[in-house]
Amino acid sequence: MKTQNKSRQISLMAMFAAIIFILAFTPIGYIQLPFIKATIIHIPVIIGAVLLGPKYGAVLGFMFGVTSLINNTIAPTVSSFVFSPLISLPGTDNGSPLALIICFIPRILVGVLPWFVYNAMKKLTGNKFEAVSFAVAGVIGSLTNTLLVMHLIFFIFRDSYAMVRNIAVDTVYNVILGIIAVNGIPEAIAAGIITAAACVPLKIVLSKK
Repeated sequence: MKTQNKSRQISLMAMFAAIIFILAFTPIGYIQLPFIKATIIHIPVIIGAVLLGPKYGAVLGFMFGVTSLINNTIAPTVSSFVFSPLISLPGTDNGSPLALIICFIPRILVGVLPWFVYNAMKKLTGNKFEAVSFAVAGVIGSLTNTLLVMHLIFFIFRDSYAMVRNIAVDTVYNVILGIIAVNGIPEAIAAGIITAAACVPLKIVLSKK
């Protein structure tokens, strides 16, 4: 039985990984905005984390980071230097290895934190409100990505980000907060709805022997 469950988990992780890569290399995965790429790729990572646990979720999050690295390297925007060390910082001929922190750490955590949030919510609300637990996990998972990415950009690349945005350095954080409000909050709401809608039937299917 353990072998059967393990095989099913690996198969499900492979399915989520395939979805991540399909989204990453089609127009619907990364939505090009003037100074950054919005994404929905975190959603299969969140769903995988909630259903399979933090270990599998971390792997899916790492894959999310890989797609971000590739996408920002082969199809860069003016701010892709914050995600890829192969893209030169403005005014220089070199990229920064610190970009890998932004590219991978938040995405890996997207595959870890939702599982803990879901289980904490389930203890508080019980099985009758499991959809709510899934939704909250989806919201927190999405916000984990947005808040960590944008704040790491501020702390690591504030001056370079100000240069490419043609804004004063002391206004960068206000711009960061604006992006979180305009892009991050709608992304989080969508992630909560989709996570709940997907996880409720999937968990029923997975619970069947």
